[in-house]
Amino acid sequence: MKFYCEITSWGDESLLFLDDPDANFVIIFNNNAPAELASFSVLHTPGNYNADPVVGDTMIVCDKAFTITAIGDEALHTLKELGHCTLSFKGGDEAERPGCIMLHGDVPFTKDDVKVGATIEVY
Repeated sequence: MKFYCEITSWGDESLLFLDDPDANFVIIFNNNAPAELASFSVLHTPGNYNADPVVGDTMIVCDKAFTITAIGDEALHTLKELGHCTLSFKGGDEAERPGCIMLHGDVPFTKDDVKVGATIEVY
């Protein structure tokens, strides 16, 4: 396992991006994020970061499997240091933003999938 954390909470605005097909992402952060960032983030325990995720790895988000299709230039640094990145469920072979990890899966990721204690894992 390259990365592992457990969801502890999420801000009031954090799941709104999943409702917009043009966005279709969540922002994750360690649970010590500043309040202004926590309001639009899915918060989690500090990650167990054992190795850098790479394109082609499997990321399991709340029991749903996705393939990593692209990683932005800043995403791994901020994930390792702050538990922070944007998880975009739109796939694609180029990251939309420097802090973005692009994911593709067979089933959509929805607001109902996010639960306290659910995990984010990379293999």
